[in-house]
Amino acid sequence: MLLSGGLDSATVLAMGRAQGFAMHALSLDYGQRHSAELQAARRVAAALGAVAHEIVHLDLSRFGGSALTDPAIAVPEIGVQTGIPSTYVPARNTVMLSVALSWAEALGAQHLFYGANAVDYSGYPDCRPAYVEAFERLANLATKAGVEGRAMHVHAPIIALRKAEIIRTGHDLGVDYAMTVSCYQADDQGRACGRCDACRIRAQGFADAGLPDPTRYRSAGTA
Repeated sequence: MLLSGGLDSATVLAMGRAQGFAMHALSLDYGQRHSAELQAARRVAAALGAVAHEIVHLDLSRFGGSALTDPAIAVPEIGVQTGIPSTYVPARNTVMLSVALSWAEALGAQHLFYGANAVDYSGYPDCRPAYVEAFERLANLATKAGVEGRAMHVHAPIIALRKAEIIRTGHDLGVDYAMTVSCYQADDQGRACGRCDACRIRAQGFADAGLPDPTRYRSAGTA
């Protein structure tokens, strides 16, 4: 599974474990703005019982094109807008799922998990159900396992859930969201800005779920 260290992927890890899967977690150091999410991924993998956790370095900042990989592009702080935002990293999920697919096939695994969400999210094209279905078809066309009849399956179990539903699901499974980092521009200590899309969606999710928000912010409160 793809493990970013954020709220969504932590929930998916807990869901996979609850279903009896031996979860192998993969995180990518892709040149993102901060290392706090990778530190969070390590905490989440250990706390939620991942069988293994690999961190692969693949520097997408060499290409730029995103506010998350190019310091010259500001992270938007005006609230969630329509359209695809500047925080979209070109083809990121395709790159990451391809790396996960390689590891899965090497392991003899037939299931890929990731925390795509098409409800409360920032409008990324690689988080839609049509994309999940297309990547699963690709996985079965492009691998020895798929060609030989060991079908690969892509799971996006929170894709149709509201953020509050995701949080309640994880809460019921014992996820400690204090160890996760969702902010696009968290500081080195993992403290959130409270202003970016990810922070706003996360804060609203906890409010709608009726659960206390354990997020640590750089300044008091959110925007």
